[in-house]
Amino acid sequence: MIIQFEEYKVKLNALKPVFDTLESALRLDAAKEEIAELEAKSGADGFWNDVEAAQKVLQQIKKLKDKCENFDKLKKWRDDLYAICEMAIEENDDSMLDELVREYEAFEKKLEETRLGTLLTGEYDQCNAILSFHAGAGGTEAQDWAQMLYRMYTRWAERHGYRYKLLDWLDGEEAGIKNATILISGENAYGYLKSESGVHRLVRISPFDASGRRHTSFAAVEVMPEIENDKEIEIRPEDLKVDTYRSSGAGGQHINKTESAIRITHIPTGIVVSCQVERSQIQNRETAMNMLRARLAEIKEREHLEKIEDIKGVQMKIEWGSQIRSYVFMPYTLVKDHRTGFENGNINAVMDGDIDGFINAYLSQKTQ
Repeated sequence: MIIQFEEYKVKLNALKPVFDTLESALRLDAAKEEIAELEAKSGADGFWNDVEAAQKVLQQIKKLKDKCENFDKLKKWRDDLYAICEMAIEENDDSMLDELVREYEAFEKKLEETRLGTLLTGEYDQCNAILSFHAGAGGTEAQDWAQMLYRMYTRWAERHGYRYKLLDWLDGEEAGIKNATILISGENAYGYLKSESGVHRLVRISPFDASGRRHTSFAAVEVMPEIENDKEIEIRPEDLKVDTYRSSGAGGQHINKTESAIRITHIPTGIVVSCQVERSQIQNRETAMNMLRARLAEIKEREHLEKIEDIKGVQMKIEWGSQIRSYVFMPYTLVKDHRTGFENGNINAVMDGDIDGFINAYLSQKTQ
């Protein structure tokens, strides 16, 4: 058994150049310099005269400090695992092998996650993410599936310490949702979640079918970066059609008796966004405009367009043949991504937000 500790020592030793490469890719020296500059700025007279700008500076300081601290923790984790190996070999004690195996597996996963984070170099990868869910072909079954996906992504957000906020919600006729939109806030949220954009297919015995037959349902997930101000994303007021309506609220809750909900149609592209969860029409309009800007930016990036004027509204059919991933509950359990070939047979874990394997496989494939 002691020989296994020797093997782990070799593995951990081999990671030294990996850490050097990672430190360089994370640009930690530049991050530390920026922290010093921003902290000097935050201590200057009149710093809080512009509260919004001041808060952004403090958020940036926290973000950079978290990046440096996470790397230091990862390095210390490696050193601790190496120390366990040395101690076990020296004392000829194999009692800590099970703990070492578990810890090394968790450490390796975190190291790979950090490495993949350095690959997020897209223009909007560091932004928050706006996710929209749309039920497709399949009626009540599809609406229930859309809500299951909503739950899956909110669970994923919680697992990663991200915050999420409901922006829009339309109940299904009998169950589930027709559509909903959420904002997931956290570093690189869009960079990770952009891989999830597309049609998701479900195969299961329908709980809404008294005959217990197997059904296939579809729902679409749209992922967009949250962009507050981007000079390249210019939206002309004359290109907008704005409608107001009464909020319905998620699950019939918090129904607003005034027409504070906003629906905005971008006439040149046909893109429609809506928001109904804020307290006032002005707030809902501001959030809806951010959503529209995000939608245009996402299409611009995906289609590699130079000008926003080149964007044409593209509606993907939410039906058979256009899915990026299949979730099979019966006659076996398997989730398979059709772009990368990555699979996971633990469907309950996936539906509970364990989708990192799919995200990592997509990011790795894109860098090959």
